[in-house]
Amino acid sequence: MRFRLFISGLVQGVGFRAFTQRLAQSYGLSGWVRNLPDGRVEALVEGDEEVIAHFLKELWKGPRLSRVDKIEMIREEPDEPLHGFDIRY
Repeated sequence: MRFRLFISGLVQGVGFRAFTQRLAQSYGLSGWVRNLPDGRVEALVEGDEEVIAHFLKELWKGPRLSRVDKIEMIREEPDEPLHGFDIRY
C-alpha cells in the first residue's frame, strides 16, 4: 500500500521530519518526508497496510515539541517500488 500524507499543526522546526524518518525505518516502511512552504509536512509512505496503521498512530503523537492537528491521507497506486525512507529538502 502507498499513501501520501499531509500533516498539519506545529510540525516544522520541531524535528518532525527526523522523527518521521526514524519511525518509518523502525516499522520497515519506505518513502520520504519533506516540509511544505505552507507549514505542513508531506510524506509518501509505502508498506503493509496494518503496519502503516500502527505508524500513523505513533505519527499523531509526533516529537515532544510538536502538535499534530490533522493528517490527510491519499491512497496512491505504486508506480515503482520505493527503497529506504529519506528526508527531502
